[in-house]
Amino acid sequence: MEGYLAAAAVILAGVLLVAAAMVVRRLVAPRAAGPVGRTTYESGVDPVGAGWAQSRVRYLSFAFLYVVFAVDAVYLFPWALVLRDADLGVASLVEVVVFVGVVLLGLLHAGRRGLLRWDLR
Repeated sequence: MEGYLAAAAVILAGVLLVAAAMVVRRLVAPRAAGPVGRTTYESGVDPVGAGWAQSRVRYLSFAFLYVVFAVDAVYLFPWALVLRDADLGVASLVEVVVFVGVVLLGLLHAGRRGLLRWDLR
């Protein structure tokens, strides 16, 4: 029962923090935007030229590689700590083999597309 009370306390604290943040934002934020607040901008820079611009798709490739490398780090470190428990056994090993297989599949896909080369052009 203590575990449920602790979980309920954490959930209640989270809800109260979100509610407090919304109340503070309502009190502090300006009510109506002025002419400067209604203009469009990109990274604090006033827009220049037409509204259409061609962007490079290779940034999507960098995002893909980040996800592949960051996600495996996020999941493998906690798994390594949990691995100390002797009761996990074969089920834990199968789960991590499947996970590493998916990560390797993502790396193979990135390699086939040429994303792992240094000279991205």
